[in-house]
Amino acid sequence: MKPENTGIKKTAAALGTVAGFMLLALILPRYYLYLLALILTTGLLATSLNLVLGFGGMYQFHHAVFYGTGAYCLALILTKTGLPAWLGYLAAPLAAALLGLIMGLLTVRLSALYFGMLQISLGSLVWAIVYRWYSFTGGDDGIHGIPVPDLIGTSRGAYLFVVLVTGACLAVMYRIVTSPFGMVFTGIRDNPERCRAVGINVTGHQLAGQVMAAFFAGVAGTLFVTVEGSVFPDMMFWTLSLEILIMCLLGGWFTFFGPLLGAAIIVVLRTVVGSYTEYWTLVLGVVLILLIFFLPEGVLGMIRRGGDNAAGK
Repeated sequence: MKPENTGIKKTAAALGTVAGFMLLALILPRYYLYLLALILTTGLLATSLNLVLGFGGMYQFHHAVFYGTGAYCLALILTKTGLPAWLGYLAAPLAAALLGLIMGLLTVRLSALYFGMLQISLGSLVWAIVYRWYSFTGGDDGIHGIPVPDLIGTSRGAYLFVVLVTGACLAVMYRIVTSPFGMVFTGIRDNPERCRAVGINVTGHQLAGQVMAAFFAGVAGTLFVTVEGSVFPDMMFWTLSLEILIMCLLGGWFTFFGPLLGAAIIVVLRTVVGSYTEYWTLVLGVVLILLIFFLPEGVLGMIRRGGDNAAGK
């Protein structure tokens, strides 16, 4: 099959999927639209982490801090300034990307273990500032009743906005991982020493990858504000970062759509289990243990390996 035909089919499939999700707004009740919007928002967040984790081999252990930064930036602009809402939606991901740049400059030259440890420390510092700064961020109370624009202020309007933005971001990220930059990024994951030997700027690529991942996490944060109308410090806590990491591992962290599947599984499981017991984290721990033992490549990774094995016979 010619490459241009493959590209056309992929584009048509992507547009058809987005159109199908948009049509669901006409038939699904409000609660299910909210749940789908939450799955897409969380899926975008998990995919942004997998951009550096699965494709870059960077153990980003506190990715939630960029998610919270985007959400808080939008919330503060909408509640404390008279600036247009669209400016907040643009500024919030850029603020998350700026934080990603600052943290990246401090951490990206370190080895995998120390990179993750320092990132957790820096992310926890940002969380502590948000948690304690009552006069500006609302402290542990968060910010509630955020006035989003009327066009996306309804459940259906918010859902359609989430579908369009998530679809656009996923298309851009897919383009990144399949571009020459993405191929080099994956090569750095597999063998950074060899990449340095052939003249590739490993640190520069890793820093760029972290900034892009932080940007898309910030976009996910703005979508959360649109859906929930509130923000709170737990969005930046390390336990959420662990949950996002589990989503990537569960779905398949060496696949592009694996984190989306992992996010859907975790969000639905949390919703169902949460309706019966408050010990959701216990269930999450059990899922992680089973994942390590039985699905080290994730659900989509296992499916892809099974397909490759069948094709090889």
